[in-house]
Amino acid sequence: MEGKFSYAARFHRWRLRHLGERKFVAALSVVVGVIVGVLATLLKNFVWKLQDLVGLVLEKNEGNSIYVVLPVVGILLTVLIVRYVVRSPVRPGIPNVLHSISRRKGELSRHNLYSSMLTSALTVSFGGSVGLEGPTVVSGAAYSSVLSRFFHLDYRTTILMLACSSAAAMAAIFKAPIAAIVFAVEVIMIDLTTFSLVPLLLSSSAAVMTSYFFMGHDVLYPFEVKSSFVVSDLPYYIALGILTGLISAYFTKINIFITNRFEKFTSSWERIVYGGLLLGLLVFLFPSLYGEGYDAINNCLAGDYSYLYNNSVFFYLKENYLLMVILLLSISLLKVVATSLALGSGGVGGIFAPSLFTGVNVGAVFAVLVDRFGTQYIDKNNFALIGMAGLIAGVLHAPLTGIFLIADISGGYLLFVPLMITATFSFITVKAFAPKSVYHSQLAQRRELMTHDKDKNVLRMMEVRKLVETDFVTLHPDATLRDLTEAISTAHRDLFPIVDDEGYLKGMVKMDDIRHLIFKQDLYDSVRVKDLMYPPEDFISTKDLMEQVVEKFEATGRYNIAVIDDGKYVGFISRARVFSSYRKKMSHFSYE
Repeated sequence: MEGKFSYAARFHRWRLRHLGERKFVAALSVVVGVIVGVLATLLKNFVWKLQDLVGLVLEKNEGNSIYVVLPVVGILLTVLIVRYVVRSPVRPGIPNVLHSISRRKGELSRHNLYSSMLTSALTVSFGGSVGLEGPTVVSGAAYSSVLSRFFHLDYRTTILMLACSSAAAMAAIFKAPIAAIVFAVEVIMIDLTTFSLVPLLLSSSAAVMTSYFFMGHDVLYPFEVKSSFVVSDLPYYIALGILTGLISAYFTKINIFITNRFEKFTSSWERIVYGGLLLGLLVFLFPSLYGEGYDAINNCLAGDYSYLYNNSVFFYLKENYLLMVILLLSISLLKVVATSLALGSGGVGGIFAPSLFTGVNVGAVFAVLVDRFGTQYIDKNNFALIGMAGLIAGVLHAPLTGIFLIADISGGYLLFVPLMITATFSFITVKAFAPKSVYHSQLAQRRELMTHDKDKNVLRMMEVRKLVETDFVTLHPDATLRDLTEAISTAHRDLFPIVDDEGYLKGMVKMDDIRHLIFKQDLYDSVRVKDLMYPPEDFISTKDLMEQVVEKFEATGRYNIAVIDDGKYVGFISRARVFSSYRKKMSHFSYE
């Protein structure tokens, strides 16, 4: 062990002497990209193998009653692994990365190196209606976190490595390197600076090349644009944008509502029973909700709606037009319910794939209705494709990610203008009803969300309890002027907190207020401190956020504010120390 430590130390010394920071970060970003590319490949192949095994069960079972049971089995296996193997909660993927950036200095738990991939594979393979993108992102981020700690990277470089791994995960899964970088900027909240751009490009490119090497050049959504954008379709693309924005708001609110409901269950077994069986019932009625739904998405993009009826109780009514519209609308609205049930009952996965699934079906049902009742012909396949961009823009609050991802993975750059229009209107609409995305809402509620506002981010990284100054001389309310004078002679502060026997702050005495009494020795024993003190009009708690503290400094104009917890004196916080800490944090936070 000692040899390993000495070897690592020698390597660090060699790196500092021979590699500049930029060169080393660039090289490390390539390593991260390759690692994440391999992880994405392993996860996808593992899921395919498991699905093949589950498929054998499906083939031997007549009808679709088995769909009620399979999701419960997958969630049960997931919960058992989390409880007895991982022995630690497996948090949702992308929110987990955002939380680590906001509150853990970019550090993720070691079990994330494997736990998210293993549990999500079980959840998805047995029909859990979630995606694999989030688990891939958090697994890649865990490896970046380990590398960052090993190489003793500072905070800002660690966060850059997490962003590189997140971009690499999306690039490897979708083979869309530019969209992956946009995702890192919009969702992971990394600043796109001249320093960060090159590592993001290298990591994303390395992940794509790794994915090409192991999985070939095939894309998830093979799509051929047969008719490009025409100006007369503009009103319909705007309408689709508004519709996908409303569906995105519904998606966000339903997800939060169901998640909050499941958090009230005290027993994990209750979650499995209620959530798993409800999910199984949904999959029984609507088999297209089974798993990630990529096959259904591709069928929908090709204009083949047979996935609505396959293994379904509605199979014998597949020629009914009204039923097709109802089924398209139903699975569009119920996908988020199925996803939330899978996650709430103990499954592990992401919401990226469900967002794409919902988007393609919303676009399809919109196009089908316009085609039947509209005044002109529109390309239904194009609208199904662009509906995916609308949902990504709305659910993730990431319009650029929606635009570039759908354009990149589908080869649909001929539809770039309608992609922009629909994504923009979707984003505008959803912001009116759901100001925070699914990824950000829970973190924002706990005030743990990082944003592109550097000032707010730095303040959120600062903690009141670490800035409290306790070198003030305290006095008892019954102390005399003589006691106060003696305290003044030894203190290096001009403010004196008055604290009783139980530790409660009763007031304060400022030296400027009693300067005229210091030399009146005849008053030394007759005047009490409690007659000179003034109550603390403004105070803060160690639980307060630094944003509140700064606002209080600005509102009061004071240079020192008392810190009180439950009425008891803790110390003071000074404007000067807050500003000094802010400057120090800012220097570690940004390259600019």
